[in-house]
Amino acid sequence: MLVFSVASLALLFADYRFRQMDAVRSILSTALAPIQIVVDVPSQLWHWVDRMSADYEQLHTENEELKSQALILQRELQKMEALAAENIRLRGLLNGAAQLDETVMVAEVIGIDPDPFTHELIINKGFREGVVAGQALVDARGIMGQVTTVNRYTSRVLLISDARHAIPVQVNRNGVRAIAAGKGSFDELELLHLPDTADIQSGDLLISSGLGGRFPFGYPVAVVETVRHDPGQPFAEVTVKPSARLARSRQVILVSSQQPTGAATIPAQGEE
Repeated sequence: MLVFSVASLALLFADYRFRQMDAVRSILSTALAPIQIVVDVPSQLWHWVDRMSADYEQLHTENEELKSQALILQRELQKMEALAAENIRLRGLLNGAAQLDETVMVAEVIGIDPDPFTHELIINKGFREGVVAGQALVDARGIMGQVTTVNRYTSRVLLISDARHAIPVQVNRNGVRAIAAGKGSFDELELLHLPDTADIQSGDLLISSGLGGRFPFGYPVAVVETVRHDPGQPFAEVTVKPSARLARSRQVILVSSQQPTGAATIPAQGEE
């Protein structure tokens, strides 16, 4: 200790009295720089990981918010297209045009029914969030179905493609009304009891008519694919393709403009 103390005092005195110690100090600082850098690496790495984690969480949150906003804006765009066609047909009643006054809620599909003959989904919203039976479910392209069963944290949705389901629709081009029924296929619906003389053609957009109060007016439901007229039959055979991505959409929107009254279904064969 005595030797080191004397050496320290000597170095301090030499540093104070002689300029030559500046070169020695510079050499020692240069030699110690790599050690200082290595010692500081864990701290810098920790700060970098912490910053990246915070940035990822912020970006993830912003991404989810933007997805929800995009879904809501696409829903409003669907309504605008239907209202534009309605206004063209009702120029004298512009002041009475329908308004975008529905209440909406973003949800996520968390499960599907494994039964291939039943087209049902499970979403992550329940009566705790205000979901009620009969509420319409839409995705970015159109109507998917409606809520049939509500639990505390989840709800079950019957898709429009289910063979038990039917929805009132109308042709967006001219207002011709019909009933679109499920056939048990995600890619095909059929129009029931449409007169053979009805003005409908391939490519026509079908929107929800709002009749019955189960679905809000003006949402895309399907696009007409084929129309077959049989002179010996009173009704045309019309097949349509659902607008919504029934088997692929994950983020969806619950829409309600009034108190729903339950699921719209049609009897299965053999039932009254």
